[in-house]
Amino acid sequence: MLIKDQPAPVFSAPNQDNSLVSLTDYRHKQHVVLYFYPKDDTPGCTIEANDFTKLANEFAKYNTVVIGVSKDSCDSHLAFIKKYGLNLQLLADHNGELCEQYGVWQEKEKAGVKKLGIVRSTFIINKNGIINEALYGVSAEGHAQQILEKIKRL
Repeated sequence: MLIKDQPAPVFSAPNQDNSLVSLTDYRHKQHVVLYFYPKDDTPGCTIEANDFTKLANEFAKYNTVVIGVSKDSCDSHLAFIKKYGLNLQLLADHNGELCEQYGVWQEKEKAGVKKLGIVRSTFIINKNGIINEALYGVSAEGHAQQILEKIKRL
């Protein structure tokens, strides 16, 4: 698992438009909120994405871009964005490499069944590519507001 004050793993992955997005695109320009979620268009993931969208202008005031990541396809991401009018980029981590790099691919248990999956997690990465916050196992409700409060203190 990643911790505060260490360099964020550099990544490149396609977004909903199948355009490559890299962490280095934001270096020395913007803070990055990189959040990992299990699946497009599921209840908790929809709450989280909608909340980040509602606060998009506030994040922008603090020179921060919000990027979501799941293993869903670019097409799935695009449909999710269109369905809810989301105002953020969603990266498709097809092979799970990004999930592995950030330590969010973990064993989870639901209804007594254990399986591997994405643990809802968020990373605040400063303009220099250093992790300011590494939060694993977060709740969807109210999470975007909590992250915004942390961004305000950067």
